[in-house]
Amino acid sequence: MRPVYLAMGWGLVAVIIWASVTHNPPQISVEHGDKVGHLLAYAGVMFWFSQLYLHARTRLAYAAGFVALGIALEFVQRALGYRSFEVLDMVADALGVLGGWAIAASLPRFLKE
Repeated sequence: MRPVYLAMGWGLVAVIIWASVTHNPPQISVEHGDKVGHLLAYAGVMFWFSQLYLHARTRLAYAAGFVALGIALEFVQRALGYRSFEVLDMVADALGVLGGWAIAASLPRFLKE
């Protein structure tokens, strides 16, 4: 099952990338909904990979990678011209990564090999 779980996780990453570069990203109709979306997306992907990788060093590597992805995508958005560059989006991404890791650390593992 591990290859399926990994494919699902990388699928989540692909959705984040798509949502970050599409002309019409999904909208969350609450105040600061885009920040909520960033937080939930990055929390979800970090939680998922934290379920697959239990060692702190591996989780740290994924966390750093996801934070770097969030930062890089903001610069890509600036370059595209039809999306906006926002530092607060990067903050929401990083907080999501931290939150996803914390939630995974506090819950029992549910993805079994």
